[in-house]
Amino acid sequence: MYIGVKAVVPQENYKLLLTFENDEQGIFDMKPYLDFGPVFKVLKDPRLFNTARVCFKTVTWANQADIDPEILYPDSVIL
Repeated sequence: MYIGVKAVVPQENYKLLLTFENDEQGIFDMKPYLDFGPVFKVLKDPRLFNTARVCFKTVTWANQADIDPEILYPDSVIL
């Protein structure tokens, strides 16, 4: 299911508070993804992790890493 992201707020412990296009909010845990190659490993630096922003309905970081909404929505804990 493709539901885009319209807002992101980085949280402690490599979690993201997401607001989706359907106005649901969820918490997405990035920890399991931080070892998926060099582009994600550098996000272990909290300063870089906290650069998370929304771009084209997904989450992206200053190092150009991004993660697909098709992963973000189903794997988030909806609040």
